[in-house]
Amino acid sequence: MIARPLRRAALALAAACLAVPAASHEFWIDPTVYQVPDGSDLIADIRVGEAFDGAAYSYIPPNFTRFDLVMGDRAIEVPGRAGDRPALQMEAPGAGLAIVVHQTKAYNLVYDSYEKFENFVTHKDAAWALERFAERGLDPENVRESYTRYGKSLIAVGDGAGSDREVGLLTEIVALANPYTDDLSAGLPVRVLYEGTPRADAQVELFARAPDGTVSVSLHKTDEAGVATLPVAPGTEYLADAVVIRELEAEMMSDPTWESLWASLTYLVPAQ
Repeated sequence: MIARPLRRAALALAAACLAVPAASHEFWIDPTVYQVPDGSDLIADIRVGEAFDGAAYSYIPPNFTRFDLVMGDRAIEVPGRAGDRPALQMEAPGAGLAIVVHQTKAYNLVYDSYEKFENFVTHKDAAWALERFAERGLDPENVRESYTRYGKSLIAVGDGAGSDREVGLLTEIVALANPYTDDLSAGLPVRVLYEGTPRADAQVELFARAPDGTVSVSLHKTDEAGVATLPVAPGTEYLADAVVIRELEAEMMSDPTWESLWASLTYLVPAQ
C-alpha cells in the first residue's frame, strides 16, 4: 500500500526534473555498451547534462513523443514500463547497425535573466536572435522559450553492418559513414537536417570522451550541403549536438517567443 504512492511520487519528481529550465544542457542517448553480440540486449540511459556528464532519466511515456529502434527499414517502438531505468532495455532484433531514436515532448521555460538568454544564443551561434529580440520589442524581463530534444544513437549489433539514415525527426544529425565498419581515416562526415533539408553553415558541437575518461569539446561548421566532417580517435565516445533556434509568435505574455530544437547523435569509434 505504501510502495505505489511512493513510486508515483518518484515518477512525478523525475518528470519535474526534465522540465526545469535547462536549455543550455545537452540531451543524449547513452548506451551502456556500443558494440554488442547478436542476440544481446540493448541498454541505454537518457541523459541531460553538460560536457558529457549528466543525470539519467527513467522511461516515462508522458515525457516523450517517440522512442524507437530503427534497423534497416524497420522501426520498432521501444518497450518499457513507467519508471524503468535505464530507459532502453530491449533485445536486439538482429545483427546490424541499430539506430535508437528519442524525441521528447516540448517543454517551456522562463529565463531568470536576459543575460542567460544572450549567452545561450551566442554559444549556439545564433547571435542574430539578439537583434531580432530588439526589433520585435520583446521584454528582457520576460524571456520565454519552448524546447524539444531529438536524440539518436548508433549501436553495433553483431557485425554492425548498415548505415544511419534520416528517420523523420524535425531536426536530426545523420552519420554518412558507419563508425563501426567504415574507414574513418579522414574523419566521420555527418549531415545536419532541419525539416528534411540540409542546414548549411550550421554549428556542430562535438563532445569527445577519451578512453581515460577525459572529455574535450570542439566546434565545427557544415558546408553548403549541410555536411561537417568530425575528427575521430580510436576508442573514443562522441556526442554531436546541433541546435535550431527559431521565433514564435506569442498571443499572451505567458507564451514563449522563442523555440530551440536540439539534435544529438552519439556513437563510438572502436579501438584499433
